[in-house]
Amino acid sequence: MLTFRVLSALLRYPTPELKAQLPEAEGILRSEGLLGVKHCEGVCAFLHYLRDTPQLEVESAHIAAFERGRSTSLYLFEHIHGESRERGQAMVKLLLRYRAHGLEPSTRELPDYLPLFLEFLSTRPAAETGRHLAEVADIVALLGERLRRRNAPHAPVLEAVASLAGHRVGAAASGLEPDGEERDDTAAALDAAWEEAPVVFNDAQGAPGTR
Repeated sequence: MLTFRVLSALLRYPTPELKAQLPEAEGILRSEGLLGVKHCEGVCAFLHYLRDTPQLEVESAHIAAFERGRSTSLYLFEHIHGESRERGQAMVKLLLRYRAHGLEPSTRELPDYLPLFLEFLSTRPAAETGRHLAEVADIVALLGERLRRRNAPHAPVLEAVASLAGHRVGAAASGLEPDGEERDDTAAALDAAWEEAPVVFNDAQGAPGTR
């Protein structure tokens, strides 16, 4: 289903070449009819944004949406496992799933990268896509909710992906997101994230510390 391939392309880093493909992308979305009317119009509005916005602004918006802080990262397992060992194990299982269905990801892309996951779904029959997508639907819906709150132009794309899993946008996302959650994409939050941990020396009792 080419709709998944279109959504995958729209979530990747925007290249100048993408603009030339926007009319074809809109044609695919409207002709396949996989998205509901509301979500199709939302994604098409994003296509028009890409078409009408200067390239540097489009690139800057993508970085602001997905690369400033972790709460809107497109790496799915980061939201579940963080940097724990379990994330690596989950990615190995996902990679094996890709390979079992004939998809060999680029060595530059981690298996849990959402655009890659959507590319995988584009190769699967409709009977399978819902099952695969349901596994990450809560995360995708949460990303869409966060982007919507930040007025990011990409929010309709994430909301459209969540809708393909039968997800009612805003329902699970509001339940998953803690009340009063602080944004991690502000200058202060980014500075705090990059601060070095304080050096701790051994105390008098010989407790282990960092030298």
